[in-house]
Amino acid sequence: MSQLNSGIAPQIEAKSYHETIHVEQADDELKADMTQFKADAVEAENAEHSMTVLEAVKAYPMACFWAFVMSFTIIMESYDVFLIGNFVALPAFKDRFGILDETTGDYVIATKWQSALQMSGQLGALIGVFLAGPLTSRIGYRWATLVGLMLMNATIFVSFFANSLPLFFTGQLLEGIPWGIFIANAPAYCSEIVPMRLRAPATQVLQMFWAIGSIVVGAVTYRYNTRADTAAYKIPIALQWMFPTPLAILMFLAPESPWWLVRKGRLDQAARSVERLGRKSRLNAGEVVAMMRRVVELEASTSAPSYIELFRKTDLRRTLIVCGIYGAQNLAGNLIANQAVYFFEQAGMTTNLAFALGLITSALQMVFVMGSWFLTTYFGRRTLYLWGTGVNTALLIALGVAASCGTSTAASYAQASLGLIISVLFTFAAAPVSWVVIGETSAIRLRPLTTGIGRATYYIVEIPCIFLASYMLNPTGGNLGGKCGYVWGATGLFCFVVAFFCLPEMKGRSYREIDLLFK
Repeated sequence: MSQLNSGIAPQIEAKSYHETIHVEQADDELKADMTQFKADAVEAENAEHSMTVLEAVKAYPMACFWAFVMSFTIIMESYDVFLIGNFVALPAFKDRFGILDETTGDYVIATKWQSALQMSGQLGALIGVFLAGPLTSRIGYRWATLVGLMLMNATIFVSFFANSLPLFFTGQLLEGIPWGIFIANAPAYCSEIVPMRLRAPATQVLQMFWAIGSIVVGAVTYRYNTRADTAAYKIPIALQWMFPTPLAILMFLAPESPWWLVRKGRLDQAARSVERLGRKSRLNAGEVVAMMRRVVELEASTSAPSYIELFRKTDLRRTLIVCGIYGAQNLAGNLIANQAVYFFEQAGMTTNLAFALGLITSALQMVFVMGSWFLTTYFGRRTLYLWGTGVNTALLIALGVAASCGTSTAASYAQASLGLIISVLFTFAAAPVSWVVIGETSAIRLRPLTTGIGRATYYIVEIPCIFLASYMLNPTGGNLGGKCGYVWGATGLFCFVVAFFCLPEMKGRSYREIDLLFK
């Protein structure tokens, strides 16, 4: 028996020795893998830092294309927002749905319905943005956007066949739901699929498509504003169907955000997505995915992303910045831009001239948005936002002064000119740089939720502002005309002061460095 035990003992010791060696080898391999993983992540981050804008475009040509496609979804909200703003000035629409203004003998849309129509889409979008966060976190940007596009196709029917203002309100409310999905997903997706040097222009393209939407509306309503039948407003509504189906085909072919795939642990798919977004000869997909893993692991949590997390610790500051930037868009000139045609009418311009000035304003906005790409790249986000908001605030106060100088022809043209300049400069600085800040500020893990709740803040601020703006401009309301510049000048000054103390500069920082900035 002792001989048996003496034979087994060396075998156990040998087995234990081999197991120890195996564990040590596994530990060494794991350490080597972690060292290589970190080296790859650092290499990819350094490569992004060293890229110029042109080199980034050459390395990621398809990322630029797919960011362009996703940004195009914004045109549908822009088109409808400006369309409703123009409808309240459209003679055929006023004759069909308006009430008689006994002082002028013309039909006007009642103040309450003017406000209701302009906020109906925003109410729907408010629902949409809260749906977008959990939906996108679960199924991804690509499929969530496809759901929105199909829903958009269906809801246009309600507005097209509406024969009363309540039904028209319902149609706009339903159309707003997919808007919320688009506006929550687009800035996040665009900022995630491009390298650091292209984050500013890729997200600012959103503002360009907003301007393009207003150009299309301006051209269509200018063409049909002289018609007296229902086609004057039904044709512009029907033209909305030209957007969703082509975009749905493109989005079906689009790659998913590699950052979203990394968050889901689908690293092989993330690498393939990176390869689809860039040129294999100019980038190493494995290193890029390693860089993404490093950031995702820095933000790692054992629980699924939730809205509650947005208001905890360092994420609270990031959430407040996104919400503040979004909400401020309504307080520093945006509503004058959205109601440009109606504003020009109330400033004393003829209907035809008001529509022409609205079209000119939209065209200039698109040109100036493209100019903002270069400014943001070289001057930074904080600098451009502060200068843009400050200048617009001064011009809004000047608009109020011009409106206080009487009702002469010169005063009317001064108000119209300042209204045009304010609308254009808003899209040159404060508006486009807002999209960049929104896309960069949130944590990668919480990005779909942060952009969703940020846009919800935009609508929550916008809805009462729409009522206020409509009341101030409407002849049956406050009838202030350009004097509304005093009100928006005061709110613009408030936004400037808050941004001066609270908005950090994020130009030239990787997502890991932005995480460290807020920690």
